[in-house]
Amino acid sequence: MPPQQPASLVKYDNPVLVSEAKKKGKAVGGTRKKGANNKLPPVADSAAGGAAMTKPLAGSTMSSSLSQTEDILNSILPPLEWTEAEQPWIQYVSSTPATRLDVINLQEQLDQRLQQRQARETGICPVREELYGQCFDELIRQVTINCAERGLLLLRVRDEIRMTIAAYKTLYESSVAYGIRKALHAEQGKADMLATIRQLEREKADLQRQVLELNAKCESIEKHEIERRQADERKHQEEVNFLRKANQQLTTQLQTLLGTNKK
Repeated sequence: MPPQQPASLVKYDNPVLVSEAKKKGKAVGGTRKKGANNKLPPVADSAAGGAAMTKPLAGSTMSSSLSQTEDILNSILPPLEWTEAEQPWIQYVSSTPATRLDVINLQEQLDQRLQQRQARETGICPVREELYGQCFDELIRQVTINCAERGLLLLRVRDEIRMTIAAYKTLYESSVAYGIRKALHAEQGKADMLATIRQLEREKADLQRQVLELNAKCESIEKHEIERRQADERKHQEEVNFLRKANQQLTTQLQTLLGTNKK
């Protein structure tokens, strides 16, 4: 029994060995089928020309159209390749047309897998993005089988959406890197600022200590000057008192001498 790859919303055929795929002339490793033609099958230019087409030619045209559709499908959704038990396997996308029931089943499978894998309903969710991408690829497969041009146009839309998302991711990563650089720069500036603050606080403490020392020195000088002034005042007062007393004695002696002379 051929091995099975992880389940995907995109519908694939059963896996086959690469050797068997080459024997059948299918594209392997990005190559196309033998005799593949990228052009659309020719259309009769007139009713007469269309009536002249034989059944074998109509069958050949149908085969060429199917081959072209498979080529387009393989270019849009490349086959899966892996090795198991030393045997290379390949699994091509299914070229079976989808019915309305297939679309309904696709919707049910999408809802079921979103619930099984616990995808977030809002915001960024890689699981939801992956499942919706698979769903869109399956819709492209279904549309391409019916109309290759419409499928290729949807492929352009898908690639444009992916390119836009990739650009937004690049912008987001760039902005995150810029924010991290700014945060690191701010953190470094914060460390420098904290070091400056600590230095200023130490200088402030030293200045406050000097202020306290100078205040104590001023108080000591003021106290010493007050005591010296008080001592000078006391000494001056004692001298004044001594001089007054001496003056009083001299005055008394003078008056005594004057009184004696009058007699």
